[in-house]
Amino acid sequence: MKLFQQMLVAPAALGLLASGANAAELNINGVSDYAASADQVTSVTQFSDVYPTDWAYQALSNLVEQYGCVAGYPNGTFRGNRAMTRYEAAALLNACLDRITEVTDELRRLLKEFETELAILRGRVDGLEARVGELEATQFSTTTKLKAKTVWVMGGTQAKGDNYKAESKKSEGQRSAYNAEYGAFSFSYDLRLGLKTSFTGKDLLYTRMRAGNMGDDSVWDGNGVGLNKLDTAAPGGNLVEIDRLYYRFPLGEGFTVQAGPLTRNTEMMGYKASAYAKGGQKVLDFFGGSLGVPGVWNKETGGGFGLMYSNKKNVDKGDAYFTVAANYVADSGEANDSNPNTGGFMTDNSEGNITTQLAYGNKQWGMAAGYRYGQCGAKFRTGTEYASSGKWGTPCTVTKDDGSVVRSGADSHSWALNAFWRPEDSGILPSVSAGVGASYLNGNSAWENNTSKRAMASWMVGLTWNDVFMEGNALGAAVGQPQFVTEVDNNGGDDFVADGNYAMELWYKFQVTDNIAVTPAVYWLSRPYGDDTQNFKGDDKSLGVFGGLIQTTFKF
Repeated sequence: MKLFQQMLVAPAALGLLASGANAAELNINGVSDYAASADQVTSVTQFSDVYPTDWAYQALSNLVEQYGCVAGYPNGTFRGNRAMTRYEAAALLNACLDRITEVTDELRRLLKEFETELAILRGRVDGLEARVGELEATQFSTTTKLKAKTVWVMGGTQAKGDNYKAESKKSEGQRSAYNAEYGAFSFSYDLRLGLKTSFTGKDLLYTRMRAGNMGDDSVWDGNGVGLNKLDTAAPGGNLVEIDRLYYRFPLGEGFTVQAGPLTRNTEMMGYKASAYAKGGQKVLDFFGGSLGVPGVWNKETGGGFGLMYSNKKNVDKGDAYFTVAANYVADSGEANDSNPNTGGFMTDNSEGNITTQLAYGNKQWGMAAGYRYGQCGAKFRTGTEYASSGKWGTPCTVTKDDGSVVRSGADSHSWALNAFWRPEDSGILPSVSAGVGASYLNGNSAWENNTSKRAMASWMVGLTWNDVFMEGNALGAAVGQPQFVTEVDNNGGDDFVADGNYAMELWYKFQVTDNIAVTPAVYWLSRPYGDDTQNFKGDDKSLGVFGGLIQTTFKF
């Protein structure tokens, strides 16, 4: 049946629409009920509220039994005493036209009487049919949805302190050198376009394209000082690249499998034990991306697979539940390398990461314990310049005294504990998120000056106040120590290392609309070079980096 005919089954709806009725005046349920009963009435006696004594009884009898173009309601009523608009009457008349074969004088008079209304009605429905046809012809996909987000970052950084690199204050030091190269005010962007495809309604094929200009020349990608890296920073010079490509599907009761050539280990955990790292309020990558534990949550992306289990469906709504997850991810630059001596998938040179997590909680509170094993070359996330030097991890080869190069046998072991708590209602009490972690390195004797870094640590605490001054707005602050070296093996020498540092940030998110958020933020990095901070004449000099930015997030 054509759309026009289908709509005329419910003349009340068409009459209201044609006369300019709004949605609040339209009884959708009644219209649906009327339409559903369109083919159910074969005799006027089926109407419980129509009697032989009614003046229109014979007319209704003819329309129902002879022409079959009048419907009632599922409860067996016709509701003939209800007032009707002229548009409704026109719609009812038109519904009978296709079934009437003999044009009587009475019918001619009716057609003449409602000529104008019928023309308007038919024109509007024809227009609707055309629009529906256009949508069907131009639709992107019946299985794929597009989710997009772009973040604009406007701001800058400045190094502060009295640190100088050389023996003379007239010489350019770390502070001056940093400001000379990275001290300009800048305007950058990050764009993410995600295609979510489902074939069964329960699975997900995810493809994400990403572009941005926070690459080699931008401080926001961690240039100059790695701790400047923003969670939203995208590398590249305005080039679009695929940075996610994976498939996720359920497997049995409570199990989920995810695999793909571009998947991320932290996105295969099934549970994020943080109330701080969410939405447009993410600022520094250390707090928002690594949850204060970059040794475990290093956001490694590449070829990999993972298995997640949750008993959430087996507990009452709102109750705490368990989540267990484990995954393997090889570095994206190595996983597609067919040479086993330089790369490959699940080889000795894959720079592979095995990440596991055990979590327990709900939306209001939760805790998680994580562990990551890293092959040689597997990278940590952000830390001091001293902790991040070399490969941000452990080297794969060692050069012996005779000049030969052999495998180092190096690897890393990292642990994490994360927890959070949210108040039931927005108010004075903030959400509290915390994380602490440690990393241990083995076989890294090839590092500079025969000094081997053996252990690292990090921690953070973040506070979030929701609905501050206005519903939807939020205020947040965080403090912590990004990954720093705590132990070295200096061939029997002093194992002390002055690598401690601090990072702190403060932000306020204006939720302009459901799709637009503006977040001014400031942060301070104290001693970001760590033990690599140079001293003037042996004195304990200082160096810090101040950052200020406005981050605008659009979601669509």
